[in-house]
Amino acid sequence: MELTGASALVTGGASGLGLATVRRLTAAGAAVTIVDLPGSAGADIAAEVGGSFAPADVTDPQQVAAAVGTAAASGPLRVVVNCAGIAPPAKVLDRDGTPTPLDGFERIIRVNLIGTYNVIGQASAVMARTDQTDDGDRGVIVNTASVAAFDGQIGQPAYSASKGGVHAMTLPIARELARYGIRVLTIAPGIMETPMLMGLPQAAQDSLGQQVPYPQRLGRPDEYARLVMAIIDNGYLNGETIRLDGAIRMAPK
Repeated sequence: MELTGASALVTGGASGLGLATVRRLTAAGAAVTIVDLPGSAGADIAAEVGGSFAPADVTDPQQVAAAVGTAAASGPLRVVVNCAGIAPPAKVLDRDGTPTPLDGFERIIRVNLIGTYNVIGQASAVMARTDQTDDGDRGVIVNTASVAAFDGQIGQPAYSASKGGVHAMTLPIARELARYGIRVLTIAPGIMETPMLMGLPQAAQDSLGQQVPYPQRLGRPDEYARLVMAIIDNGYLNGETIRLDGAIRMAPK
């Protein structure tokens, strides 16, 4: 898919996987709209890459609709990448065996799963009315799950459920949006060099990297972004979740 003259929207685009994706899409010629929280570095990043910043909470339909409108004003909306998410630990029982508060579980589900669904809904409504390319395409939506969707660790029931939901809805949404020429895929990253992990001591980072069969290191945000670009380029990829994890299978803890 040719991106020159097209627009792209990236949630969570002010840092980590999203930021790397913003840079790759911009280099490919897309006008990129960064969606992130108001207190993020989104405005500075947008100024740096010549894109737009649309501050929004991904769980808010009105704010997301406004962000999609900002993206569509820059050109036909061809690419949406969902990187916004949270990953606080949340066990079922606390140390004394008491159930942990339900609101923690609900918040993770709301941001990671419902937020992703909300962005897909708001964006696909606009993409479905966009003119088709010469190949009959209208666009591609790339979501972010996690290897925790398949082998979640202790302390990750909410996170695993949210990312498992992103994986599970990929195929039915791809089937639904096929009539409009919109592809839908999901990437399930392993242990990546995100701001959260980079805050750990170097010894802890090295230990995590050694758990990866090959290459024995943390994944790099640009490797995620390069996979996004490969998905955009390969028009026969659709309805699939792709693990990007160096063949790791997570231990219980």
